[in-house]
Amino acid sequence: MAGGGFIVDDKFCFQEETNLTVRKTSVFYPGDGFIVYDPKGEVIFRYDCYGPDSQPIDELVLMDATGKCLLTLLRKKPSLHQRWEGFVGEKTQDNKEPAFSVCRSSIIGRSALLVEVYGDPGEEYQIKGSYTQRCCTIYNTSDTEVDSASSREPVAEIKRKTDPSTHVLLGKDVFWLCLKPRFDGAFAMGLVLILDQMYGDDGDDTLEEVDPCLHDS
Repeated sequence: MAGGGFIVDDKFCFQEETNLTVRKTSVFYPGDGFIVYDPKGEVIFRYDCYGPDSQPIDELVLMDATGKCLLTLLRKKPSLHQRWEGFVGEKTQDNKEPAFSVCRSSIIGRSALLVEVYGDPGEEYQIKGSYTQRCCTIYNTSDTEVDSASSREPVAEIKRKTDPSTHVLLGKDVFWLCLKPRFDGAFAMGLVLILDQMYGDDGDDTLEEVDPCLHDS
């Protein structure tokens, strides 16, 4: 069954395939935050940052439209490769154990971002493609052979977006976050925030093969 898996909040798990519009915003510095809209144009998530994007950020807080903390994402130090840990809600003494981690893994001819869910030893995801090109896929690889492409289940995609009236491809500051049924949108957006910190808009971030991205309107 498509979707399912780790859940931050049931209300962000849509019953049908859903495309969220993600827009990079500017508060004090260019492109330092995000606003996410549901298909009706209502704000569903936001992330605000109050420092220059040239400075590394070690803590990210994904909020809902009212400003409630949904996820706290922390860069783990020291780490040979970038590694992030995610906590549901605010990280407090009562919530000191991470719910999931994200890190880059390279294994003989294969490279991907691995997402490990701690509450369920069998639940794992891989992120492949190119975030800088806004063309990547999140796969559920739980209880499957790691090298079996046929067993990977796509649960979310990041895609370039086109203007529905002009059919012109929009800039990379506006893009789709496409969710399969029942895959938690808050979890997916948390992974987008981590990807943005790891790769930004420049450089070569290709994670194994790049899946073809359709320029949906």
